[in-house]
Order: sequence, then C-alpha cells, then structure tokens
Amino acid sequence: MSHAAPIPPDDSYLRSLIEATADAVANAEPLDSPHTGADEASRAAVRSTIDAAATDLVALSQDLHAHPEEGFAEHRSVRALADLLAKHGHEATVGLGGLDTALRAGTEGEGPHIAVLAEYDALPGLGHACGHNVICTAGAGGFLGAAAVADRLGGRVSLIGTPAEEGGGGKETLARAGIFDDVDAVVMLHPFSHDIAMHPFLGRRQLEMVFHGVGAHASAQPFMGRNALDAAVAAYQGVSALRQQLPDSDRVHGVFSDGGARPNVIPARAAVLFYLRSGSPATLRDLASRMTAIAHGAAEMTGCGVELHWDSQPAYLPIRFNTTLAGRWSVNQRGTGRKPLPPGVVPESLTGSTDLGNLSYRMPAIHPMIAVSDATTALHTKEFAAAAGSPTGDAAVLDGALGLALTVADYLGDAALRAAVHEEFEAAGGALDVPSFFD
Repeated sequence: MSHAAPIPPDDSYLRSLIEATADAVANAEPLDSPHTGADEASRAAVRSTIDAAATDLVALSQDLHAHPEEGFAEHRSVRALADLLAKHGHEATVGLGGLDTALRAGTEGEGPHIAVLAEYDALPGLGHACGHNVICTAGAGGFLGAAAVADRLGGRVSLIGTPAEEGGGGKETLARAGIFDDVDAVVMLHPFSHDIAMHPFLGRRQLEMVFHGVGAHASAQPFMGRNALDAAVAAYQGVSALRQQLPDSDRVHGVFSDGGARPNVIPARAAVLFYLRSGSPATLRDLASRMTAIAHGAAEMTGCGVELHWDSQPAYLPIRFNTTLAGRWSVNQRGTGRKPLPPGVVPESLTGSTDLGNLSYRMPAIHPMIAVSDATTALHTKEFAAAAGSPTGDAAVLDGALGLALTVADYLGDAALRAAVHEEFEAAGGALDVPSFFD
C-alpha cells in the first residue's frame, strides 16, 4: 500500500521560536545615535518632497507588483521607474555597466557622494515574493527626498537600479564595471516580517560537481563501468556528514542536476549542484575548501573524474554592518512610529543572501528590514508576495522612502557622522578586493 502524501513536519520548534521572538521583540530597545544628522530645515524639505510624490510612489509599487519580471529581463519595470523619475525632474540613464536593465540618476555637484539602491526583479512563479516592488519604490522616494536637499548639504546623491538580485548578482557586475567607483556609501532597505535596523545576510557561493565515469551495461558488464552516480551520491553523503562540524551560521543545500538516463546503463556522467552559505567571507572560503576536498574524495573512491564549476553568477558576500549609519536609520524610522530592532532579537537563522553584501565590503552600507507582513510570514512565499502588494506594503514604501532620504541627508549634512561611518568601516577591515577574494 502506497502513501502519496508526505508526513507534515512538526511545527513545535517553529512555534517556540515565534513565541520566544515575540517576547524578545517586546522588550528590545532600538538602536540610537549620538549624532544630530541634517538640520531641521533640510529634514522638513525631505518630508515635503516625499509627501508630494507619495501617490506616484505607491502607484509605481502597485504597478511593479502587478507586472513582475525576472532578473535581467526587468525592461518594463526599469522603464516605469525612469518615467517616475522624469515626472519629478530627474532624467535617468537606462542601461549601464553592460546590463540593459540597470539604471542611474543623480544630482550634480562636488562633495561626498552616497547612492540609494533599487531592486525590481521578481521570482519565477511567485512574483514579488521578496518584495522588490517595495525596495524599488522606497529607494526612488528616498532618492527624490534626498535630491531636494543634497546641494544645500554640500554633497551628491544617486539612485542606482541594480538588476537581478535573485541569483544574478547585478550589483557585483555593476561594481566590476566601475559604476560605484565614485560612490562613498550606499543605502537600501528590504521588506520583511519585522522592522530591524541590522539583520545578517549570509555569503553564498554556487558549486556544481560534475563527475565523469565510464558507461557500461549495468547487468551484462557492470565491472567495466565506473559509476558517476555513485560518485555524486558519495559527495552528497559527504556533505551530509560535514554538516555536523559546520558553524551555526553555515548552510549547505544541494540537488542532483544529472543522475543518468536509464537504470540499465551505468551513468558515465552525474552532477550535483550545491549552494554554500556562511556568515563571514573567511568562513565561506573555508567551507568552499572543504567542499572541494569532498568532491575529490568522492571521485577518487569511485574511480571517476570530477570537474568543479564555481559560481555561474557572481558569488555573494555576507553583509558587513555599519552600526553608525544604521543608528541614523533607526532614529529616522522611529519618527514614523516604527521601532527598528537591533541585531540578535529576531533569530539570525531567518535569513538568506544578497549581492548587497559585495558592496558592503567595498564601502559603508546599510540594508535594514522594514515590516510588511505579520511575524510568521516567510520571504519567498505567496503569502509574502500578497503582503508586498497590500496596504502594509504601501505604508512601507512611504515610511521607507522617508527613512532612506533622511539617512542620506544626515550622511551628507553631518561631517562628524560621516567621519564616524568611515572610521567604523576602516576598523572592520576596510575595502576588500572582492573579485579576487575566492581565487
């Protein structure tokens, strides 16, 4: 007798996690800032500008949500963003750094230069289940608000549209093309189930192990074969054994991308594709080394050859925090009635990866989370997609736009804050040579 339905997972651990998180959230104190930021007249001008654009920002968010486009194919989305900017007096360049759907708009002048980032790619089959419609339009609003005061504050602000965050690594492609060479710091936000000033995102690499064996008739002459599928299975089991020794922040997950064609033929080729995630660049590099050893060991024990194909798209580094700049985000969000949490309150295992991490090792960066859903809704689900297009998503667009714009204004208008931001970045190790890090 067969049973087609799987056994549902027990949710007792998830429920206990939710209960513990709720208690921690209720008792947490938000990040503060010792810096004063921009002057009040500039802050008032930022608010006025965003208020004037509010209807257009929400309309754009709803439009993107209704017409999701996957990474590197966001042609309608980027044009809609460019149209909104033009309506509010800012001409944008669409297509830069070798990416047709990248965008840049900015103010003129000298002085410090900070960029607001916009993402607008969606997920296959799930639409904006990561809420990039909110990221894009909050970023656009943040740029408009900051652009209204950048000149009087003695600096510059740009909006940079970065395609294909969902696995494509658009930010890394643009960085290698020099698009961020004149940028001193970057800010963006991400929708989530909680308001959090700093939340860790893991570095991520992709590895496909391709094993080459010798095909043979599986019944008549199995002794003449070298089974590539056995090698792939041995590698998969080797990774399973490795997991016991990994740090809590590390994750490895894989699928068989080739397992042979027919049972009566010993497979001459088999492959398994893994994602590797880790909480720091150094531990991610170590994890990659251990995965390499497993692949070679599996090949040797089965008499097969192996090819390792790393990172068909750019590797993602984890996010490096900038507490100084995140403190200003927290202060600015509290003015909207939100309470951005410090790190460690919401379980840090509830995370993924983003190419913003690559920029955070080149310059100071923030990537705060803004709540659009209830506490139990996960990213990359149809429920989160619905939340991103709901009234709570619209509220996050406007609150997030204000928070980004005021934080940019603070960075440009407060020299002591700006110095502290860069001192913290240098103390954390300064700029990393990202392209060569995994060589």
